[in-house]
Amino acid sequence: MTDAIRLAARTLGTTGPRVVFVHGLFGQGRNWTTIAKALAEDGHRVTLLDLPNHGHSPWTDRVDYVDMAEFVAAELALLGDPVTLVGHSMGGKVAMQLALRWPELLRALVVVDIAPTDYPETGGRTDDPDEEASPFAAFIAGMQAMDLDALETREDADQALRAAVPSTMVRSFLLQSLVRDGVGAGQGWRWRLNLETLARDLGELRRFPDPPPGATFDGPVLWIAGANSTYVLDDDRPRMDELFPATRLVRVKNAGHWVHSEQPEVFLETVRRFLAQVEG
Repeated sequence: MTDAIRLAARTLGTTGPRVVFVHGLFGQGRNWTTIAKALAEDGHRVTLLDLPNHGHSPWTDRVDYVDMAEFVAAELALLGDPVTLVGHSMGGKVAMQLALRWPELLRALVVVDIAPTDYPETGGRTDDPDEEASPFAAFIAGMQAMDLDALETREDADQALRAAVPSTMVRSFLLQSLVRDGVGAGQGWRWRLNLETLARDLGELRRFPDPPPGATFDGPVLWIAGANSTYVLDDDRPRMDELFPATRLVRVKNAGHWVHSEQPEVFLETVRRFLAQVEG
């Protein structure tokens, strides 16, 4: 694997059971801030991690789930206490890989709208011919095509990305990783995302690497899926139960892939109830 690195991390709360959040593709730990603040007020210590090639964490020369799981495991080991690990999408796959390799680091696992499976390049996982193809390659191409030197304001950036990313919510999410550095005439825009490497290894992110032979995570697992999403299908349940036998699946109404952004109150309450059970 790549040389060991330290991930950027921020912790809210000073006492109580530990909860760690891992974001999805194009995200960063700050995406979970609102939910983390609420859980910290409940009496938890909540750590928000930036995965490699995202946010404030270092860039690496490849994108690999086992590498990312090992980086996160190293951070969890430093915390000292077993944690409840929450991962969305790409971060959910990282969390699953970690749970299957270092189960002693976890008290419990929460997986958000992703399954332990390979995803097709087209993005389609149903028989619906109108289902949209996976947009992630188009998102990367749109970000790479932006002329950062020509941008004067964040509104300019929003307009430049509009054709590639029609959704206002998703565009706002992506633009959180566009930052302006320097002072005066030396100011310039840059992406905190390692777009070149993410584009090259996007196929790897669609995969779910085989876990060690016979590996299971027997601790409590909460699976939260968007009812309008096709990332977690009924056909995925046997593999979920095989690897994570203590799984409870909750489908959130009126939510797609970004469950925690589309239905934040329902998401928070669902996680709160789960934490109360596993910490009881």
